[in-house]
Amino acid sequence: MDFRVSLLLCLMAVSSCWAGCVEVDSETEAVASKTFKIQCISCKKRGETKAATFVEWFFKEDGQEKFDPIYIYQDMSGLVIDERFMDKLVWNGSKHTVDLQDMSIFITNVTYSHRGEYMCRVNRTLMFESHLYNTNVTKYIQVTVVDKANRDIASIVSEIMMYVLIVVLTIWLIVEMIYCYRKIAAAGEEAALENASDYLAITTESKDNCLGVQVQE
Repeated sequence: MDFRVSLLLCLMAVSSCWAGCVEVDSETEAVASKTFKIQCISCKKRGETKAATFVEWFFKEDGQEKFDPIYIYQDMSGLVIDERFMDKLVWNGSKHTVDLQDMSIFITNVTYSHRGEYMCRVNRTLMFESHLYNTNVTKYIQVTVVDKANRDIASIVSEIMMYVLIVVLTIWLIVEMIYCYRKIAAAGEEAALENASDYLAITTESKDNCLGVQVQE
């Protein structure tokens, strides 16, 4: 029983880790005419604390000096407030909750006018039993736009390693097949020799029995 309880506690701990929040930096290179995700994640320090969050997105185009508001998401509803992003911004953050931790957005059909600096301003109200506490987090993402996606070194190295692993596994499989074939062939020859020896022994024994019968007669 103790083992089962320990196993259950371990599984609960693992599942809670899987459901945890991890802050990951956003990609910064968008491809023209493609969909690009601008990632903004702000995790609560204590996951069990209830909160209500809304987020404001701002954009500063290359050559400009100030940020312009472009999008706001509050009470599970988003609103585009900049004509340059009409029908282009799509919410891709936390869904079906006001306790937001992922405030990411999609830009569909990226154009060169979308390059510049984006600002994600997170406004969170933490709800404690005796009081409310407001916090603000601001993140900046510099986005460039290119004609074609540039592959990074990590993806190239991982692809090379994948092909090397495939070649190594193929060679290992061939060696194993050859080894097994030789082992089976050797076992077959040994079995054939044993059968031949048994046949000769039986023949010799039968011959001796016949000679003994003749002598007795």
